[in-house]
Amino acid sequence: MKYFSDSERGEKPRENKEINKRVWGGIRAKIAARVADGSFGKSFPENCPDDRGVTGSNEADLQDSMLSLVPNLSNYGLPPWRCSAKPPTLDILDLIGFCWKNIAQPQPQTGSYHKHFDHYHLQFDVEEGRGKFREEINEIFSRNRVAYELKEDGQIERLAPPVLQKLLDSAQLFQTGDEKLNELLEKARSKFLTPRPDTRRESLEPLWKAWERLKTLGEGSDKKKQITETLNRVSGNDSPEFREALEKEAGELTWIGNELMIRHSEVGKEPLAKDEHVDYLFHRLFSLIWMILKITENLKNPQSV
Repeated sequence: MKYFSDSERGEKPRENKEINKRVWGGIRAKIAARVADGSFGKSFPENCPDDRGVTGSNEADLQDSMLSLVPNLSNYGLPPWRCSAKPPTLDILDLIGFCWKNIAQPQPQTGSYHKHFDHYHLQFDVEEGRGKFREEINEIFSRNRVAYELKEDGQIERLAPPVLQKLLDSAQLFQTGDEKLNELLEKARSKFLTPRPDTRRESLEPLWKAWERLKTLGEGSDKKKQITETLNRVSGNDSPEFREALEKEAGELTWIGNELMIRHSEVGKEPLAKDEHVDYLFHRLFSLIWMILKITENLKNPQSV
């Protein structure tokens, strides 16, 4: 649903990379409700004593499996869906992924009421259960400006800074005619959108490799002449100052890739100290690559971007 304040003020940018205690409270409450209504009964069944069917979620088995895959949760109280102490953000995101994988919407089987134990036997709809859980989690993220989103395949993606998100979405449209370049762009995009900071830093290497690859896709075999011709085509004949700016930008980005710890890891290469540095450099080069591919008609369906 869309809340009234969103309609009045507009949705605010989702820039919070850390899940705070309030958000954690909402997430664990949703998981606890799903444990109580039997939504984990397909994966972790609590069976009828008369062995007539599944009646709910086996909490002991659910907790054991959960802790075997997200072991840090045991440091914050048990069961995880009832503890008030907040685990680290990455552990919470792993917990959400675990729940999505194992959840299913429970429904009483027709005519299954078991009078002796006063319960119904359940059947399950995996797709519906996952869909509802995804909506609930994403609503909590959105309302609290948390920069993550649970996708339809159960993966959690980090939302890029708003100015970059649209360009990143368009990366899925890149069909440059060069399979290696497509592969590098997709690898850079997917790594950049991961919640894990170390993996986000790794996104710069394939992006800079894509830049070097793009330089060689022009006509001829001389790399310098190829990129010169490409920049000429991008700027056009009536924009000499913009052409000069492009030349400087291309040179600076090449220098950054060579001198910082992006494409090379020799001793003496300076690593990037902050996540914001990664965001800035990714945005800077990705925007240039996107513009070149769009103007040179190597970006398919540009009108949909």
